[in-house]
Amino acid sequence: SPRSPSNGSSRTLSAREMYLFDTGGQYLDGTTDITRTVHWGEPTPLQKEAYTRVLMGNIDLSRLVFPSNTAGGTVESFARRALWDVGLNYGHGTGHGIGNFLSVHEWPVGFQSNNVPLEAGMFTSIEPGYYQDGEFGIRIEDVALVVEAQTEKPFLTFEVVSLVPYDRNLIDLSLLSPEQIRYLNSYYERIRAHVGPELRRQRLEAAYVWLQESTEP
Repeated sequence: SPRSPSNGSSRTLSAREMYLFDTGGQYLDGTTDITRTVHWGEPTPLQKEAYTRVLMGNIDLSRLVFPSNTAGGTVESFARRALWDVGLNYGHGTGHGIGNFLSVHEWPVGFQSNNVPLEAGMFTSIEPGYYQDGEFGIRIEDVALVVEAQTEKPFLTFEVVSLVPYDRNLIDLSLLSPEQIRYLNSYYERIRAHVGPELRRQRLEAAYVWLQESTEP
């Protein structure tokens, strides 16, 4: 059961630490489950590298093109590879199916070994992470739709439908490949195109300015 905040258990957030927020809601037209990690101050080199490698894993799985009838467990290591490269890992699943008017965690779609093959039209989360006990936690979670890839034979890929910028303060650009940077830039263009006009329509000018700054190429 969700615990209510109280003066006894709550503490003040500071700009000297990482903050992970796992957000979501159930609406008439769908379910959201989006996690972002931010740091409002000066992250340590380990925090910055770990965050960047989690982001690289999120991107690598999101842009993967794979054969039809592939089960999620077969491709989930793409989300871990950038962490494995330097001996890091995370201890939870890489993603779960997302139901509409059902559960936020909806079996049998996902990335465990016993999940069904991925098919166009399925929604799954993609959520690699990294956690340093007692110090900080990182998770970057998006909702992705399985779609047909633009290939000669029928292959599949993902289309990320969560349109929320990542924290620029935590990205070490020198670790990213040109393809990963291209992916980020096209993702940011999509955020601007879809979310920008809606913020304007709702006259949320401060949010609009923040969005523009957060989605600069």
